[in-house]
Amino acid sequence: MDSILAGIEHITTYQVLLALLLGAVCGITVGAIPGLEPAGAMAILLPFSLQLEPLAGITLLLGAYGGAWYGGAIPAILIKVPGTPVNVLTTYDGYPMTRRGEAHRALSLAYSSSFIGGICSVLALVFLAPYLARIAANFGAPEYVAIAILAISSVILAHYNQIGGAIMSLGMGMFLGTVGMESVFNTQRYTFNESWLLGGVPLVPAVIGLFAMSQGFVLLTTPTRTGPAVKIEYTNRFRGLLEALRYPKVLGRSVGLGLTMGLLPGVGEFGAQFLSYSITKRLSKTPERFGKGAPEGLIASESSISACTSTVLIPLLSLGMPTDPLMAMVLTVFMIHNIVPGPRLFVDHPDFVSGLYASLFLVNILILVILLFATKYITRLANINPRFIGACVMILALIGSYTQNYRISDALIMVVFAIIGRIMIRNDIPAFPMVIGLVLGPLFEWRFAQSMSLSNGNLLVFFERPISATLIGLAVTALIVFAITSFRKRRQESPTGPQP
Repeated sequence: MDSILAGIEHITTYQVLLALLLGAVCGITVGAIPGLEPAGAMAILLPFSLQLEPLAGITLLLGAYGGAWYGGAIPAILIKVPGTPVNVLTTYDGYPMTRRGEAHRALSLAYSSSFIGGICSVLALVFLAPYLARIAANFGAPEYVAIAILAISSVILAHYNQIGGAIMSLGMGMFLGTVGMESVFNTQRYTFNESWLLGGVPLVPAVIGLFAMSQGFVLLTTPTRTGPAVKIEYTNRFRGLLEALRYPKVLGRSVGLGLTMGLLPGVGEFGAQFLSYSITKRLSKTPERFGKGAPEGLIASESSISACTSTVLIPLLSLGMPTDPLMAMVLTVFMIHNIVPGPRLFVDHPDFVSGLYASLFLVNILILVILLFATKYITRLANINPRFIGACVMILALIGSYTQNYRISDALIMVVFAIIGRIMIRNDIPAFPMVIGLVLGPLFEWRFAQSMSLSNGNLLVFFERPISATLIGLAVTALIVFAITSFRKRRQESPTGPQP
């Protein structure tokens, strides 16, 4: 709490406060419009955040990141269309409550559950990140290689339903990370003598193309939604906000799972939500109510999602490792402003860290206040023509990719990645692993070369150090367990195999 209080004075500048407000509004808006995703919103905001001071730029992205999960519950509850893919389980119990005439109650439960999860997530970040950074201060190159291996394994396993596509996407991202000037031997790789490729594939246009422009293509081909316009009376704003506290076991368990899942690379909100909902239903005395308007299901879904929003920052701040593409965008802002995440961050930039803690705490309060007083207006966003939204997204994506460095090449790269992203969407290939590969690939290569140089080419260096050996062991164990589980599942599902 001392860090939060110390950081309050660092967020009282008009630029940071304006970034907080703009980020929160953009996030809620994106969440409330079905078809848009937080990744797309953050991708569009990314070039603009680079023009701000470091704390304001990061706050802008994190405000959009957190606000989208809050806002995504609104269409999920009212029209059974999740505002973001993560809010899919919110429809299971939120929409049946709306059908029963309890839309106000469902929204209040979602808001309060998300708020509690978000605040707990900030507190976990405040207490855990410094301790992990102290441990990481003893890390060498082999430990960072092991962390990269664990992160890559987690990303692949997080897409267990699309394992082939995830591996292909990750491999493509790691390959693209080799483009440019190679630092160890100072040679050019895959540049084709083009000067604009010497610095490698730029991350910002790639992210904008994969997550914003490609989504614009999808929205342009989406038919106009039909049906009655969404209307809701949300006059008694504070009614029902405390009802979530009547389910302390569900709330505590879901928040705890969300905090834990946020630490795991590639798992995050999706894994937290499904695990929390499944366990809550299994432990309930009335599991038959789930999917028919059970408040416990709504609380489990929303609280676990928001509980991840700050803990995903712990590996980034303490180790310099992004756990998902959204954190990779935040890492880009750090790098542009010459702020290096890792153990030294807490020593070299304590004011920045304190300001970040305070801004995360404040953004959750700000989002809740906006939702309480503007819900009846926000619900109208669900009725906007998706083709109009798609056109706006594409225009903003082009502007954002060009204005980062004012280079036509960046805009062209963005268009190429947009086409790739559209193809990936059509073929159900996840794009997230590609961005993780683009970020972790060069880091892995650099640290691996460093380890080999220090150990005179001895590969056993990774197993002679206890921390790196443990991390690599965890990655290998997880992959082996997944392979065995998948093999058994296929045998059971095979017509000639053993029947369950």
